[in-house]
Amino acid sequence: MSFRIQPTPPARPNRCQLFGPGSRVALFEKMAASAADVINLDLEDSVAPSDKDSARNNVIEAINDIDWNTKHLSVRINGLDTPYWYRDVVEILERAGDRIDQIMIPKVGCAADIYAVDALVTAIERAKNRAKPIAFEVIIESAAGIAHVEEIAAASPRLQAMSLGAADFAASMGMQTTGIGGTQANYYMAHEGQKYWSDPWHWAQTAIVAACRTHGVLPVDGPFGDFSDDEGFIAQARRSATLGMVGKWAIHPKQIALANDVFTPSAEQVAEAREILAAMETAKTNGEGATVYKGRLVDIASIKQAEVIVKQSEIINGG
Repeated sequence: MSFRIQPTPPARPNRCQLFGPGSRVALFEKMAASAADVINLDLEDSVAPSDKDSARNNVIEAINDIDWNTKHLSVRINGLDTPYWYRDVVEILERAGDRIDQIMIPKVGCAADIYAVDALVTAIERAKNRAKPIAFEVIIESAAGIAHVEEIAAASPRLQAMSLGAADFAASMGMQTTGIGGTQANYYMAHEGQKYWSDPWHWAQTAIVAACRTHGVLPVDGPFGDFSDDEGFIAQARRSATLGMVGKWAIHPKQIALANDVFTPSAEQVAEAREILAAMETAKTNGEGATVYKGRLVDIASIKQAEVIVKQSEIINGG
């Protein structure tokens, strides 16, 4: 193992990121009262070009006027290939108070994209004497983004989270699908007349998790488009959690509880993790590097695995 220890990611709940268009003011109070850990007020894809200016004003008023309680409050700006993004950053940071926590940057393709936004944010913070530094979350949703994912993860100390945006990613990769996340009908293996559906997003998620864990960033799974399919959402979320992702987007309120349930370690998981830690502590006391727990071998690596589950539980439950 490298003598350079992986940085620790931010210690905050990120099980569910709830999205709402900046053009739909009626949703804001409901979002604030929801059980989502992160609120993403959206100025990008869910807002029509004719509504960009009014949506930006709506979001600024909402940041200033609504009680967001302990939510991690984020605004998704428009992409750097549009004429809107710089006004998003300037007006939000000049007119909104310190309640905003994060800017989400979509369609990031390289580290230079982060540098550009970081430079603008830093200049505004200094000019306005903003007390709280703004964090970043980026969305990987292109071939370039996944090809440069590690340099993106290392691009700025502001970066706290990274998500996979399945729809634009699929388009950029030329994938033959119109689905957003989840298994795809034509992505299967066949054996003795039976079909077995694989996960076409698996490799991209793994690349994102590896880059994030290397640089102390939270890896997050993106949207699941069919909000009528609870079983599909849960299956996708469980795969993501198993790979090391900490949460998932909700594009409909009904997905909040599903995400929170999957990304919250169960009481049974936490109890087992604590038992493994206790068993290994006994083994260490006896001068042993491994022991048997419920018929299976556990060793020093098992301590690290168990500590992940216990730490997740402690963060979610406030310590």
